Amino acid sequence: MLSPHVPDLRGLELLVVVARTGSLSSAAHELGISQQAASSRLRTMESVVGASLVARTRKGSELTAHGDLVVQWASRVIDAAEQLDAGVAALRQGRRGHLAVAASLTIAEYLLPSWLVAVRARQQGLGVLPTEFTMTATNSERVAALVQAGEVDLGFVEGPDTPDGLQHRLVGIDDLVVVVGRDHPWAARSSRRVTAATLASTALVVRESGSGTRTVLERALAGFTTAPPVLELSSTAAVCAAVAAGAGPAALSAHAVRNDVASGRLVSVAVTGLDLSRRLHAVWTGGPNVPAGPARDLVEWAVNSGQ
Repeated sequence: MLSPHVPDLRGLELLVVVARTGSLSSAAHELGISQQAASSRLRTMESVVGASLVARTRKGSELTAHGDLVVQWASRVIDAAEQLDAGVAALRQGRRGHLAVAASLTIAEYLLPSWLVAVRARQQGLGVLPTEFTMTATNSERVAALVQAGEVDLGFVEGPDTPDGLQHRLVGIDDLVVVVGRDHPWAARSSRRVTAATLASTALVVRESGSGTRTVLERALAGFTTAPPVLELSSTAAVCAAVAAGAGPAALSAHAVRNDVASGRLVSVAVTGLDLSRRLHAVWTGGPNVPAGPARDLVEWAVNSGQ
């Protein structure tokens, strides 16, 4: 165990620089601290050592005999500390170098790619080694299981609830939009509007159980008697294709149907008396804060992107 007479590394570093520059003020400038802070650091170190280490002269500062001895010993300690610092930096860079992410399909297909590109660009702009991201796209239930099992570092899920046993942070709000094919009777209505009861009694094209989209829809229609689905499909693209082909209406993310609605392939229909908004969350294991490094960078970008 080290005795209380061992100076701290910052003090030793200051003394070594004073020995090289011959000036306390020059040493302070090189280390990026004020001369007052340097003087305080020196006084603390002299108190710990129990001897005067630096003498003031007309030309600047010079080491006392005791100071010379401490610098000889300190130089080896500083060298070792710099090696430790480099090693820790390498470990941190290794953690920054790769991040495994799992995301629900809507987030994975329409939001996460732009987040990843933006984070890497920001890292490059800061001179930081860009993170290598790997992404698993699956439904929200599976995302939570992957995070819980430690198979990925970070997850993004959608739905009315957050997974049990995981830390979470809200990153955005998304709305489901009811869409139909352009030849569907609802598309011909002048108002392009239906009631919640009408939607509930209609056979819909839906995502598979466990998806955030399916869960939000079922929760929104919980007070109604619902018709069995006409089709149950495991991807948003498949649902869009089925709706466009005339299979029936569907409720999908506004992000997912934006281009199809703009092109006229699908037609959006308003639903009165129904809340189809949902929350998008980042999820992880461990402490309440998002793990430092690329995971936190990614979550912060998602939050600030305004999704």
